[in-house]
Amino acid sequence: MSSITTLAIDTPARRSVERTCDDLAIIVLAAVALIAGVTFRDYGLGWDDYTHAEYADLLLRMYGSGFKDTGALSFANLYMYGGGFDMAAALLHKVIPLELFETRRLLGAVVGVIGLAVTWRLGRRVGGPLAGLATLLLLALCPTFYGHMFMNPKDAPFAVAMVVLMLGLVRLAEEYPSPSPRTILIIGLGAGLSIGSRILGGLALVYAVVGFLPFLLEEIHTHSARETLRRFVHVVYVLLPGLVLGYLIMGLIWPWSIMEPGNPFQALTYFSHFFEKPWKEMFDGALVSVPDMPWSYLPTLFALQLPEVLLGLLIAAVVGTFMSLSRADVSARRKSILLMLTLAATLPLVIAMVKRPALYNGIRHFIFVIPPMTVLAGFAFAWGMNWLKENHRNWQPAVFAVCTFGLLLSFGEMIRLHPYQYTHFNHIAGTVRAANDLFMLDYWGLALKQASDGLRDDLVERQEFPPRGRKWKVAVCGPQRPAQVALGPDFTIGWDSHAADFAMTLGEFYCKGLTAPVMVEIKRDDVVFARVYDIRGRSISSLLSIPAP
Repeated sequence: MSSITTLAIDTPARRSVERTCDDLAIIVLAAVALIAGVTFRDYGLGWDDYTHAEYADLLLRMYGSGFKDTGALSFANLYMYGGGFDMAAALLHKVIPLELFETRRLLGAVVGVIGLAVTWRLGRRVGGPLAGLATLLLLALCPTFYGHMFMNPKDAPFAVAMVVLMLGLVRLAEEYPSPSPRTILIIGLGAGLSIGSRILGGLALVYAVVGFLPFLLEEIHTHSARETLRRFVHVVYVLLPGLVLGYLIMGLIWPWSIMEPGNPFQALTYFSHFFEKPWKEMFDGALVSVPDMPWSYLPTLFALQLPEVLLGLLIAAVVGTFMSLSRADVSARRKSILLMLTLAATLPLVIAMVKRPALYNGIRHFIFVIPPMTVLAGFAFAWGMNWLKENHRNWQPAVFAVCTFGLLLSFGEMIRLHPYQYTHFNHIAGTVRAANDLFMLDYWGLALKQASDGLRDDLVERQEFPPRGRKWKVAVCGPQRPAQVALGPDFTIGWDSHAADFAMTLGEFYCKGLTAPVMVEIKRDDVVFARVYDIRGRSISSLLSIPAP
């Protein structure tokens, strides 16, 4: 493949099409920002939200005490992650009139929209305005990415940081051997934010080293090996200010990483082994211990959860990338750029398939590969449209219609699932209706928020009040702290169902379906995400359908 920007003469009509694509991209970004601003409160808390809020408080206390209070440097295992998002949310909470966890949802939406904008610019730079617009639409209408950006305080911000770094690396490939100050700044910012969020950000070095091979080989062929080395050393020297900036940013948002030189490597070693007591999750209809997930875990879930149109275009792009490596009519720079993006989209999955680490919570840990996937897919769409225009013009409207239908299909699923877009399964899987018996859907328990709202509203409508001298007692099968936040101060929660008034359960395999009056039922596509039962006067031994681990 070669960039579509090199295949057509720059005419007024073409410039008009490019301006239209850019204008539409701005409209899409504005629409997503508006929708996010209206709906961010709909998203519940996940298992990790409360703990991350505590981590933010400890980090800010450490900075506020001049590093005298160092509790953040040994808090749970979060000190091995960066706390940039958590600190930003805690600081924002101090200046805006929103509850803390609403602030976290809002900031997640803001970071997500920034990620959309950066990915659009990356797609546009790689393949032109049409590719940029297609990239933006594919990412904005990817339910998995969209849903996670509201409620995932680790993986979604990390994905945005990584795409910032990828933008810098692509710019570096284009400007080599004289990167601009802006490119140096973007690389430093992306490196600091990504590695400062998760040590896995270091994978970008592999993308760069392997991705630049076609270009460096061409450099050796064009110049001497000595001159190629000199130019490479010059680029590294020029990048030093950006790398220093990245190190400072990493230290700011992940202070533990710079306390000892070996700490980042210690984190890498720590996360390369499973660090918790194993539990079982549902995969392909079977309960599997998370350290024993098969190699097919990630490819299966990506194939079943990504929108069909994204999958088709991505496959075409990956095949086209490897075909282009042997083509003489594709420039070495173009080969390197496409190879870097392909590595960013696929290498983490390949490593996981080979190394077989503990895998759980679906594909949330690998959200960061979705933006480069959409860039490749957007590039493939734009290249395909241009090729059809030149060779089979009559087919162009049909292909465009199929891709548009695919986007609309995804958009419809997002509306139906709201606010549980992250649970999306595509039509290959049979949507969440068919996937419910085979895979976990609401593994982070977001539906407890809507169930809690429903319980409170139901009690108000019935004009019922708790027994004198105590609060309502709710037994919860799911994340406890998020349920307490969602229910509010008039309720006490726990696992004990013997003395409870109500039982709130997720629709996951580990929660029992109870024989008791159902007060609230949260459903999407005929799938139960959560229920609230009235268990007053009933003897319920346990809410768990399997023994506690």
